[in-house]
Amino acid sequence: MKRFLLPLMVFAVLVVFLAVGLMRDPSEVPSPLIGKLAPEFSLPQLDDASKSFSPATMKGRVWLLNVWASWCVTCRAEHPVLVEFAKTGRIPIIGLDYKDKIADGQQWLAERGDPYLLTAVDADGRVGIAYG
Repeated sequence: MKRFLLPLMVFAVLVVFLAVGLMRDPSEVPSPLIGKLAPEFSLPQLDDASKSFSPATMKGRVWLLNVWASWCVTCRAEHPVLVEFAKTGRIPIIGLDYKDKIADGQQWLAERGDPYLLTAVDADGRVGIAYG
């Protein structure tokens, strides 16, 4: 009888964790980045590596940073929406090409349209990770 006691207790603890998890609102995803300043960075631009982009150049303006990659399946679905939104001219969209080859990123935008004011290249992915 004692040999069943430990597995039963472990099972009971797992049931409690499951019950607590099921009671939470799945639309609320806590983030440690909420309420903090956006991370600073300086990255080369996709079209001209001699030029760089930093959020400081957009200080005081409202703008949208979209992280994308040519290998990203979800990006294929959202890209037409971004292209249409960019046509409205409401706010500038800055692209962040995440862990992508420069040629692949350029080809992606040439084939699908370029909704971005400019695109920065995050080749090693550090900026994307800093933004969560």
